[in-house]
Formats: sequence, C-alpha cells, structure tokens
Amino acid sequence: MINLAFFKQEDFSGLNYALDENQQQYTSTVEQALKRISERNDSEAFAITVFEDDQPSGFFVLDFGEDKLDLTDNKKSVLIRSLSINPGLQGRGIGKGAMQIVDEFVKENFQDCNEIVLAVNQKNIPAYHVYLKTGYLYDGKSRMGRSGPQYLMYKKL
Repeated sequence: MINLAFFKQEDFSGLNYALDENQQQYTSTVEQALKRISERNDSEAFAITVFEDDQPSGFFVLDFGEDKLDLTDNKKSVLIRSLSINPGLQGRGIGKGAMQIVDEFVKENFQDCNEIVLAVNQKNIPAYHVYLKTGYLYDGKSRMGRSGPQYLMYKKL
C-alpha cells in the first residue's frame, strides 16, 4: 500500500538512493532537494516521503512559494517538484500510487490549496504518462527547463 507523510529525518536512510544520469537530468536527488529547502530556509516548501508498505520508497516537495507562478496564475496552487522513486523499486506503481493520493494529502493538510501544478520534461515520456493517468491535464502550455522543454500540467482539487 502506498501512503504519504511529511518527511522525517529517520526516513532519509531509505531515501538516500542514487539516480542514474538519465533521471538526474529530470529531477533532484532527495539530498539535493532537502539541501535546497534548508539553504533557502524555505517555510513554503514541504518535503514529502512516499511509503510503500511502511518503507520509505520515494520523495517529492510540495512548494507553495513564488516558483509556482511560472506555471499558473493561481496563488492558491502548489507546485510538485523533485519527485523521485528509489530506482530499485521503480516499475511497481509507487509513483503512480503517490500521484493518485497526493490530492487527498494536500486537501487534508493545506485546505486553502485548490490546484496542483507541475512541469515535466517533454523527453520524460514515462513520467508524462503517469501524470496523465492520474488526472493531470496538459492544455498546450510549455516552458524551457534546465534539461529542455517541459509540459506544464495541472489538476484542480
């Protein structure tokens, strides 16, 4: 079973996985994402652990800061960033499961939020299809990211 929780330091041992060169062009490692939050002293970014059967298996950040406004005009939205699943556990539906339940997690913990936004690299076809299958919409908007063009996707809550 997949569930989500706010990151705790004890989760890190299960999340300190390496990403291959291909995945690194699309997302940050958990360590890099946590460092970015810490360096910015970012009170608007929340680290989230993805659990499979109570084992830390993946990670992402819910970012309520100004960066989301590059994707939407909606100030009540949240940006999902730095999503990764432990490479040794990929292909088991963990990422898809996390994206299916993130809506409820956001609604429970951030009642003012009414939209989730994200950007996915156009070359990252598997991730794009996971987002489509879990209800995210792409309405033709794109932007240039650090590794090329990205689709801007959203889901209304």
